[in-house]
Amino acid sequence: MRDHDNPVLAAILGRRSIRRFTAEPVSTQDMRTILDAGRWAPSGLNNQPWRFLVIWPDDPRRQALEGCTKYAHIVRGAGALVAVFLDREAMYSELKDHQTAGAAIQNMLLAAHALGLGGVWLGEIVNQAPEVLQVLGLDAGTYAFMALLALGHPDQKGSSSRRPLADLLVEEF
Repeated sequence: MRDHDNPVLAAILGRRSIRRFTAEPVSTQDMRTILDAGRWAPSGLNNQPWRFLVIWPDDPRRQALEGCTKYAHIVRGAGALVAVFLDREAMYSELKDHQTAGAAIQNMLLAAHALGLGGVWLGEIVNQAPEVLQVLGLDAGTYAFMALLALGHPDQKGSSSRRPLADLLVEEF
C-alpha cells in the first residue's frame, strides 16, 4: 500500500487497537473531543440514535463491569470507558441504526488516535448486555447496548495486518 499524506487516510491506516494503558488520566477535554467525534457520525434521517456513557476509573460500577467480560483486565486498566447505546425511541431501522452505532464508534476510535490516545472496541461484552444494563442502572426497554470502548494513554505499540484487498473483493474492478 502506498503512503498517504492525507491526515484522514493516515489516521485510518495508523490506528490500531490498544489494550494496555499507562496510569496517566484521560482529560475531560479529550473525552469531550472523542464524544463529539462520535456525535458527528452519519445516521439515516439524521436521527442520531446513539447515546454515550463515560465511566471513569473511580466509578463504582466499573468493577462490576469487569465481571461482565472476559476482558476484565482491559476494563480495569483503561483511563476511561465509553459505553455506547442506541436509544430505542430514536431508532427507526434496527439494522441501519446498528450500523450507525458502528460509525460513531469508529469516529471515536479515530479521534482518540488523533489525540495520541489508544483505544479498543470491546464487542464480546454485548453477549452480556442484560447484565451490563443492570450494572449501569439502565433500562433495557430504553437502551440497546452496542459496545464498550476502553480508552487511555497507550502502554503498547499496536500491530495488526490485513488481508490483501484482492481477497476481499466479491468481483474484480
